[in-house]
Amino acid sequence: MHFIFITTDLSGGGAEKAILKIAHLLIQRGHIASILIFENKIEHTLPNELTVEILGNGFKRSSHGWLGKRLSARKLKKKFNSNNQTYDLIISTLPYADEIVKLAQLPRHYSRIANTLGSEISALEKVNPNKAKRRKRRYQALYGNNAPLVSVSKGVANDLCHTLKRTSIPHIIPNPLNLSSIRALSAQSSKPLHHNPYVIHVGRFSPQKRHDLLLDTWHLLTELPDLILLTAPNHELSNMITARGLQDRVHIAGFQTNPYPWITQARFLVLCSDHEGLPNVLLESLACGTPVISTDCPSGPAEILRDMPECLVPCGDVNALANTLIKFLKTPPTLDRMDFSPYLPDKVASAWEALAHQSSNH
Repeated sequence: MHFIFITTDLSGGGAEKAILKIAHLLIQRGHIASILIFENKIEHTLPNELTVEILGNGFKRSSHGWLGKRLSARKLKKKFNSNNQTYDLIISTLPYADEIVKLAQLPRHYSRIANTLGSEISALEKVNPNKAKRRKRRYQALYGNNAPLVSVSKGVANDLCHTLKRTSIPHIIPNPLNLSSIRALSAQSSKPLHHNPYVIHVGRFSPQKRHDLLLDTWHLLTELPDLILLTAPNHELSNMITARGLQDRVHIAGFQTNPYPWITQARFLVLCSDHEGLPNVLLESLACGTPVISTDCPSGPAEILRDMPECLVPCGDVNALANTLIKFLKTPPTLDRMDFSPYLPDKVASAWEALAHQSSNH
């Protein structure tokens, strides 16, 4: 079978990392899989067998306005019509790419949704109600009832139905988790990566990820280990750390193409987002043998940690997060209850193959 994944770029986000893993997995299963991006930004390590193509020259940022999207869609459609290649499945991810592929009217196309759009719209309503209304209208046009969608979790699928009043339930295919690969990568660096014991947070700096909540917790409790942030250096984030007097206890270690040694050496991994889709970093941390603490945000954490509910804390609650950290420092949770079976590569690949087969027969 022939698969192509389309997204804006391959910057250091979770959605971009996930499609790299899915494409590589399908190649290992004997299929043809490639990735097409609109902008020449690649921060992840690319598997040797994977072809990544940039639409056009790709060196300048694509226009995200009304005209820019339509020019990109025209260019995309021309490319697909000229190469005489039939794809069994075209998968786009992230709204900008989803919109361009939809405008290009490419066949056998599914949008892959990796976040709870309802939570995003609700958060936007608090700061800009008119913008939230426009965002919702855009999503209804993109992902309304007849749009073919794949969601990464049951929570994302339920949110799509509720937020966009869909009656057709999206396909649910989680991201693959290659346990042996993660454990091998985690062993690539055995030397201590930090001079003190530490807790780790992995994620880009954005309001959704709630670095403010994390820093407030460290400000509240002086007895906590150091906090390592695997995120790109950011002036605003540095100012937040300085404002709380945490320069000696909180350290920005930058984006890491291989975060697993950092995760393995941590006491815990903390995720404190207000919303997610299916946070891969929780699965990866547990695969490394590192306990996790996560906000019980929509959606994903409760699905992943269904057998470990003590690892969940309410969203936005500094005291609950602090109390759980103190509790786990004394008595870490046991990880042998974790069920990785829904995320194993063979099961995930089979689901994509079944969807491609179904799409090709329509």
